[in-house]
Amino acid sequence: SFMDVAPGMTVIVQHDFQIGEKRDKDWWGGMSIQCGGAARDPSIHNLFQIADVDTGEIRWVNADLVSHIVTAP
Repeated sequence: SFMDVAPGMTVIVQHDFQIGEKRDKDWWGGMSIQCGGAARDPSIHNLFQIADVDTGEIRWVNADLVSHIVTAP
């Protein structure tokens, strides 16, 4: 679950389309850089800063958009 995401982990994220953005993908892969806590309980991560592995773009992502944590074989 998204509660287990920590910096350095590779994750799969549901694509959250921005206004004017072409709808050409459903998901993207990224590496977690930073985990942000909720105001009431900082131990619960509700935002993640994730670097897109394809483009290098860094995005803040809501925790509910993280669908999978990629583990090493």
